Amino acid sequence: MNYEQVLTYLYERLPMFQRQGKVAFKKDLTNTIALLEALGNPHHRFKSIHIAGTNGKGSSAHAMASILQAAGYKTGLYTSPHLKSFTERVRINGEEVNQDYVASFVTRNTELIEQINPSFFEVTVALSFSYFADQQVDIAVIETGLGGRLDSTNVITPVLSLITMIGFDHADMLGDTLEKIAAEKAGIIKPNIPVIIGADQPDLQHVFRNKAAQVEAPIQFATTRVKSVSESLLEQVFDIKRDQQEDLKSLKTDITARYFLKNLPGIYESIEVLNRNGFSISDEQFRIGLSQVKRTTGLKGRWQILSESPLTIADVSHNEPGLSVLLDQIQAHTSGSLHLIIGMVKDKDVKKVLQILPPDAHYYFTQSDVPRSLSSEDLQRMAGEAGVSGGAFKNVNLAIDEARKNARSSDLILVCGSTFVVAEIEGL
Repeated sequence: MNYEQVLTYLYERLPMFQRQGKVAFKKDLTNTIALLEALGNPHHRFKSIHIAGTNGKGSSAHAMASILQAAGYKTGLYTSPHLKSFTERVRINGEEVNQDYVASFVTRNTELIEQINPSFFEVTVALSFSYFADQQVDIAVIETGLGGRLDSTNVITPVLSLITMIGFDHADMLGDTLEKIAAEKAGIIKPNIPVIIGADQPDLQHVFRNKAAQVEAPIQFATTRVKSVSESLLEQVFDIKRDQQEDLKSLKTDITARYFLKNLPGIYESIEVLNRNGFSISDEQFRIGLSQVKRTTGLKGRWQILSESPLTIADVSHNEPGLSVLLDQIQAHTSGSLHLIIGMVKDKDVKKVLQILPPDAHYYFTQSDVPRSLSSEDLQRMAGEAGVSGGAFKNVNLAIDEARKNARSSDLILVCGSTFVVAEIEGL
């Protein structure tokens, strides 16, 4: 099979959470373990960093990879979902996995796949681990997909685990309280492997402390202070202060989404732990890596500028905590009206998101072309019940066209609410 045939095979034959939702989620690691054993356990042949969390794990993973690359390490990066191309999920030093490798891997393992009958995500994990092993990476940064404890990536024994902010997401599968969700994320904590808890959430600390104590893992709650100095559409400038150490001043990052600053304490202290465990990453390499995350790793969909007149921004924020920060930042960057294009999936807490939307914006409700997508008409109806009105559009590009017709040059157009809506923007 060639690359296109392989993708068709994977999408049509294997259950895929991004498209089907809960029915594609398998609550054990049996298939992943069986796949990897048949492949010679490639995940045992490279070092790794494991990252879980509700918000911030993707951008943290990209930032960690960029910093490690700046320090000269051959760095693998596994993230999900992809926006435009399947190959975005698997990168080495920012370069996406070769399409020929994807085609070859699936073709030669078709019999194994049909014997085990894994999910789409389980095959993707196995492919990425095989690729990193074959390419002999120095280190791979691995982002969990859903949860942590039962996530397919949770077969690795990393050199470090990082857990970012915990919020309400996938509550129907991970638990209906923050404590239950945190317990699932804490499942990546491994015996004797250091773990950094990046977010300042005191009410959840006992969950992580208990899990770390059970497996005798050194645990560290990030206390680094990050102070924003300035922000523009292209970069953020900030200072880092760490107890008993000199400050790092005037650092820059090209991740211009304001919520990214909340991830920096965990990222910074993760680098400290790596340096205590055999790695060599200088302050200057840390500075360089953060300044070029998008350029180095190909990160998309985080405060991504699509055009400048009117200013049009796409962001994959899709739950209440992330959208709250995003909307605050948006208000600081427009002198005109806000045109908000939003689409969501059925299994999110749609009502909670609708409650935080600014009442004075112009709304364009849309949907993506995946089965999990909430129809634009249903979203429009629910928004109306919450006191927010606007038009319904079957495709995000139609919504963008309409917003551009209506917007003045001083206005701002924001596309958000679902990764899958952002993914369907033409030319992203």
